[in-house]
Amino acid sequence: MSTLEIVPRPSITIVGGGPGGYEAALVASKFGADVTLVERNGIGGSAVLTDVVPSKTLIAAADSRRRVMGAPGLGLDFDAKSVRSDLEGINQRLLRLASEQSEDIRRRLQANGVRIVVGEAKFVERNVVEVVTMDGKTETITSDAALIATGATPRELDSAKPDGERIFNWKQLYSIDELPEHLVVVGSGVTGAEFASAYQLLGSNVTLVSSRETLLPGEDPDAAQVLEDVFSETGVNVISRTRAESVTRTRDGVRVELSAGGYVEGTHCLLAVGGIPNTADLGLEDIGVEMTPSGHIKIDAVSRTSVSSIYAAGDCTGRLALASVAAMQGRIAVNHLLGDIVKPFSSNQVASNIFTSPEIATVGVTAEMVATGEYQVDQHVIPMASNPRAKMMNVEDGFVKIFSRRGSGHVVGGVIVAPRASDLIYPLSLAVSQKLHVDDLAETFTIYPSLSGTVAEVARQLHRREEF
Repeated sequence: MSTLEIVPRPSITIVGGGPGGYEAALVASKFGADVTLVERNGIGGSAVLTDVVPSKTLIAAADSRRRVMGAPGLGLDFDAKSVRSDLEGINQRLLRLASEQSEDIRRRLQANGVRIVVGEAKFVERNVVEVVTMDGKTETITSDAALIATGATPRELDSAKPDGERIFNWKQLYSIDELPEHLVVVGSGVTGAEFASAYQLLGSNVTLVSSRETLLPGEDPDAAQVLEDVFSETGVNVISRTRAESVTRTRDGVRVELSAGGYVEGTHCLLAVGGIPNTADLGLEDIGVEMTPSGHIKIDAVSRTSVSSIYAAGDCTGRLALASVAAMQGRIAVNHLLGDIVKPFSSNQVASNIFTSPEIATVGVTAEMVATGEYQVDQHVIPMASNPRAKMMNVEDGFVKIFSRRGSGHVVGGVIVAPRASDLIYPLSLAVSQKLHVDDLAETFTIYPSLSGTVAEVARQLHRREEF
């Protein structure tokens, strides 16, 4: 007669309640782990409370005003210029939605048996975390494994300190009661471009200071050019090839000194110059976790650190700074440490979106990879203006581009610049991850008329006739 071996529930401590942390907690609890999640600010992390949810809600309001302002082009006769942006109301709504989303995640975690501890965590041993709670008490948590998902915080310049009144980082913008008359945005990356686009659509005069020659360095150059053209047409003043040397307060605004000489004045300034990982004072180096010179945590393809029982996910790892990437890293980490089948993280399958107007969505192989010869591809582009649904919607800017591997015809990447590109990119993302052929896209029914029809049409143009 055999004796049934009782396997104890594995215990996992997760430090950080953002997408990397709470997604990992949900997966771990689903498979029977004993999960403790430690968060110091609020469930959902900055992605939910101060970054993704509030910024995209602001952008949704800005896009609604764009559509109203464009209504005369559809034959609707009214004074579109009278549409005023109530920034205080917009900010109240976005903060409420962020709070509600945070509470929804909290309830889901608790319903799945995840224990939540509010406080500041520090590793005192490899699998031992000491937490100072909000009431000043200290709790020691010992577990079989740990996941670090502490995110990042806005980077500041020594000569440009945010004060939350005239000079802001991306966490502080939502305290503004009135629409800035003239917003100076420092930084031409994704965050800077998104806020420049949004505030211009809401009615602000916007100047964007870029240290690079073009907007969105590192993104698809054709997509970046579309956005530059749109900015030029809509009145966003882009000052390129210069850095902001300093930002100071004036009597009724701000003054931004430029490295190329001269200055620009505005009523408000947003600093969008990247982030730094929240890894200081966690005690990681003391327990053998290897770090990069920038303070990011080194991980492998399954999110494991140099300490076998400790994993990390999200912006603190220095990989792609996307909520979806953090969530995927967290799920991969938990599946690996629990012994489940794992597909290692691959950056070549990541879909990302820039929520400007128009949106810019990308997945897989990039134009830069093609230019360097890393991939041999066939590519085709169709302007969105030729799409019948786009014409009905008065959409003139944008395109669909698909990269297929030369020889095999498999879809390896794509770019969509269009309204709701974040939704339209999904079939290309699926094609890249599942190694679909361009003919698989070409032969799949789309709705007529629809913006997605152009995705199928580009795939049809990449079809190669078989010779018999």
